[in-house]
Amino acid sequence: MENLLALLDTVLDVTVMTLALLILLGLITVAVLYVIDVTQNTQAIRKNYPVIGRLRYVFEHLGVFFRQYFFAMDREELPFNRAQRTWVARAAKRIDSTVAFGSTKPLNRPGDIFFLNGAFPPTKEEIQAHTPAPIIFGERSVANPYIAPSLFNISAMSYGALSGPAISALSQGAYQSGIWLNTGEGGLSPFHRQAPCDLVFQIGTAKYGVRDEQGGLDVAKLTELAAIPEIKMFEIKLSQGAKPGKGGILPGEKVTEVIASTRGIPAGKDSISPNRHPEVTSVESLLDLIKTVRDVSEKPTGIKFVLGQTGWLDDLCAAIQARGIDSAPDFITLDSADGGTGAAPQGLMDNMGLPVAASLPLVDAVLRQAGLRDRIRMIATGKMVNPAGMAAALCLGADVVCSARGFMFSLGCIQALQCNENTCPTGITTHNPTLQKGLNPTLGHSRRELCRLNE
Repeated sequence: MENLLALLDTVLDVTVMTLALLILLGLITVAVLYVIDVTQNTQAIRKNYPVIGRLRYVFEHLGVFFRQYFFAMDREELPFNRAQRTWVARAAKRIDSTVAFGSTKPLNRPGDIFFLNGAFPPTKEEIQAHTPAPIIFGERSVANPYIAPSLFNISAMSYGALSGPAISALSQGAYQSGIWLNTGEGGLSPFHRQAPCDLVFQIGTAKYGVRDEQGGLDVAKLTELAAIPEIKMFEIKLSQGAKPGKGGILPGEKVTEVIASTRGIPAGKDSISPNRHPEVTSVESLLDLIKTVRDVSEKPTGIKFVLGQTGWLDDLCAAIQARGIDSAPDFITLDSADGGTGAAPQGLMDNMGLPVAASLPLVDAVLRQAGLRDRIRMIATGKMVNPAGMAAALCLGADVVCSARGFMFSLGCIQALQCNENTCPTGITTHNPTLQKGLNPTLGHSRRELCRLNE
C-alpha cells in the first residue's frame, strides 16, 4: 500500500509539473504574440487588439467550413450546393439517391428550365429497342473519324491541376465506362495512360506537350502523339469559362519533374500560358492552325472556347464557306462562364463570358443559319453534373456533354475551395504526397455510376 501511495504521489507531482510547464509555455506564447502584434503595422485589428484580434482571422478561415456543414441550406451554396454534391456522391457509390417529401429546389425563378412530360411515355422496352444514330466526329474530313461511344464524357482536367492518383482514377474509370477523357492543356502524362481509354488531346495556348523551345507548335511531337491509338481527337483551346481572355498558371511548387517533362517546361518554376495562341490573330489564322493539326494528325480537330462577343462567329462561318466546308473545325467545345479551374481572378470568374445555357442556343443558331450545323459537332461543358443538366444541354443544341467537376465529386471532392493552394484535403488537386495518400485510384475509378447517366 505504501508503494502504491508513493507511486500516486510521484504521478501527481509529475502531472502538476507538466501542467505548470504547459501554463508557463502558454504564457510565454501569449507574451511573444502580444509583442509581435503590437509592433507590426500590417493589420490594424491585431495592433489594436493584440492576441485576441487573431481570432478574427481564425474564425474567418473556419467560416467557410462552418457554413458548408452547419449554416448553408441544401440549395444555397455556390458553385455547387449540397443537394448537387450529395446526389453525385451517392450515385457514384451506387447508394440510393431518392429523396422524400418534395423538392427543395425553388420552382418559381425566371430562367429555370422545366421538362414537359408526355401523356404516353415510352416503356423501358421501347426505349431499349430504339437505336440512336451514332455521333461521328470528322466523318468527311479525316482518315480516322471518331465514333463517340457515349453522350457523357470527362471534360478537360490537366495533370498538374489534378494529381497523378486523380488522373489515374479517371483514366481507369473512363475505360471501364466506355467514355472519353480529355487531357486538359497540360499534355499527356503517364497517368492518363493507366488504362487504354479514349483520349482527347487538348492543345492549349502554351502548346504543352507539343511545344518547341520557343513555345510554338512542334510538328514532330504532334506526329508522335497522333500515332497513339488511344488519342482519338485534338482540341485547340482558345479560352475556358472560368477565365476567358486569360492564360493559365500553375504555381512552381506544383511543377514536379513529371509535370515538367510532360509539359516540356522547367521544373519548380511557375508555368504560365499566354492568353491566346500567338499565331492566331483572326478567323483565317485559326482555320490555318486547325488545318495544320488535322493534316498532321489525320484525326478530328476542333476548338474550345467560352462565348463572349458573337460577331466573330459570323466571320468564322463566312471564312469556312469561302474555303470550303471541309475547312471547318470538326467540333466546337462550348465552355460555360461558370466553369471551374484551379485558379482564376475573381473579376474574370464572376463577370466575363456567357453561361452555356445562354451561349449554346446562340452558337447552334449561327451554325444552322450558315448551313454548318451538320458539319460541326457541338460539345457542351459547364456545371452539368446531374441528369437534368445533361438533358437540358442536349435539348439546347449539344451533341455531347462533358463534365469535369462532376467527376471530381465522384472521386471524393468536398468543395474545400483549396485547388489553387496545393492543400486539397482529398488529394485530388494537390501534389503533396502525404495528402495524395488519401486518394485510392483503384477505389476512385470504380465510382463511375456518374459516367453512365446516358444509359
